Amino acid sequence: MNHYKWESKEAIKHIECVHANAKKFIVNNKLTPGKTYEVKNETDEFYFIVDNSNRIGGFRKEYFKEVN
Repeated sequence: MNHYKWESKEAIKHIECVHANAKKFIVNNKLTPGKTYEVKNETDEFYFIVDNSNRIGGFRKEYFKEVN
């Protein structure tokens, strides 16, 4: 049950939200374009970040770009 510790886990990397225009889901109240988020976990299709509600959320990678 590793996901219970994600909120206190150190960030893997940082990403910037590019857009919040989802076709199927409402993400514009959880993501802010231009804002940088800390990645807590990553899969092939999703980033798990602390979103605007200060909770861990899983979002498709198409909404973000990596920040160096």
